[in-house]
Amino acid sequence: MTTFVSDLEPKALWRRFDEILAVYRPSKGEEAMRDHVLAVAAAAGLEHRRDEAGNLVVAKPATPGREGAPVTVLQAHLDMVYEKDVEHDFATQPIVPVRDGEYLKARGTTLGSDNGIGVAAMLALIDSREVVHGPLELLFTLDEESGLTGAGRLSPDLLTGRRLLNLDTEEEGALYVGCAGGLGSRLTVPLVRHAPPAGAAALALAARGFKGGHSGVDIHLQRGNAIKLLARALHAAASAVEDASVRLASVRGGSAHNAIPREASATVVVPAERAGEFRAAFEREAQAILDEYRPADPDARFEVAATDPPAEVWDLATSPAALRLLVALPHGVASWSYDIPDLVETSTTLATVAERDGALEILLSSRSSVASAIRARARRIRALAGLAGAAAAEEGGYPGWKPNLESELLAALKRVHRRELGAEPAIKAIHAGLECGIIGEKYPGMDMISFGPQIEFPHSPGERVRIASVGRFWKLLTAVLAELA
Repeated sequence: MTTFVSDLEPKALWRRFDEILAVYRPSKGEEAMRDHVLAVAAAAGLEHRRDEAGNLVVAKPATPGREGAPVTVLQAHLDMVYEKDVEHDFATQPIVPVRDGEYLKARGTTLGSDNGIGVAAMLALIDSREVVHGPLELLFTLDEESGLTGAGRLSPDLLTGRRLLNLDTEEEGALYVGCAGGLGSRLTVPLVRHAPPAGAAALALAARGFKGGHSGVDIHLQRGNAIKLLARALHAAASAVEDASVRLASVRGGSAHNAIPREASATVVVPAERAGEFRAAFEREAQAILDEYRPADPDARFEVAATDPPAEVWDLATSPAALRLLVALPHGVASWSYDIPDLVETSTTLATVAERDGALEILLSSRSSVASAIRARARRIRALAGLAGAAAAEEGGYPGWKPNLESELLAALKRVHRRELGAEPAIKAIHAGLECGIIGEKYPGMDMISFGPQIEFPHSPGERVRIASVGRFWKLLTAVLAELA
């Protein structure tokens, strides 16, 4: 393992993050990371408790003399999103950190600073004898990245504290007091297959090199969605040679419900005499797309190549219906908040498409800070699915978190931020799901604030954390714990 990460300041936090880089912690597979937390707690002689879902609380007694302070809950999630641009086996190889000026990133993969920095801070607090604090409950949740399901199954009697510091936002200098709720839509298009027409030509098509990013935090950046844009180019080419002569054999793209798709691929079969015309039309539309998206996605590219004919293709009804559905489905910002400047209020991401159990499965993720707007998006998606003969079902809904600007915890954090960092913090809400929304629903009256260091481009291989911001995050965290004690 590289050693320079452990040499960064504050060493207590970075040493723990350096260890985390070697721990495999995918969503729904956090056992090794949870065992690591338990080992740290055991070494410090601390008690822990766990609910049926596997969420873990480590209890740390107060600094002597501060036992009478109310319990403070600190919370972070153990899992991370794995994305890569290089050959790398996350299950057997550690993430390789790289220093890039004032940032820390990883060599061709996601870094896992989301939410690894928060976890490392809590492990450093377990170690520390210097930080002054009242009684602490350190809550480590599971499976946040694939739908907040750890928090969703959180036992309502696991915590005793009623003020919570969530360490899972990514903008330095900001205190987050609200978040969007979300709802998934899963569409199923039945596939009827048969042998390809005799003498037909097959083409392999792909959209690659798009930046992607977090489907909530980065949706306003207007980066290209590889699935949507490949479908657009395919539709333009199919229209040029008449839809009925083009048959899809496969479509695949995206990797996670909460990531903007970076890559997508498809195989099509066209009459041999029209293959050149189809290819030229595809390349024209692809170039137009690249010209449109160059400012946001300068490294994007489209690929087209002849390939062996597949054993089966989709029939003449399924192919155009599925393609038109992918073109018609929404993606991107739907509306901006009237109340909070520069806050996306409602959005939808077309997240993944893949074949499963004889059907084409399409997953979309809608977010909004307005519950009625999420329901409206789901109804729109369901209506479009019905026009294409697809089934639709909603899943994975989670509540938002309504801001409380009169919060005592917010007042304390603002005081400490001004005193310790010399600046007035920005008070914000985030267009992404935070576990605070679910925790607040399970523990009515929980006073909550979320903050963190500067993390950029999470959920993509470009993920990076500003090194100096981690020191300021640690300074704010430890100072506010002393203030609350």
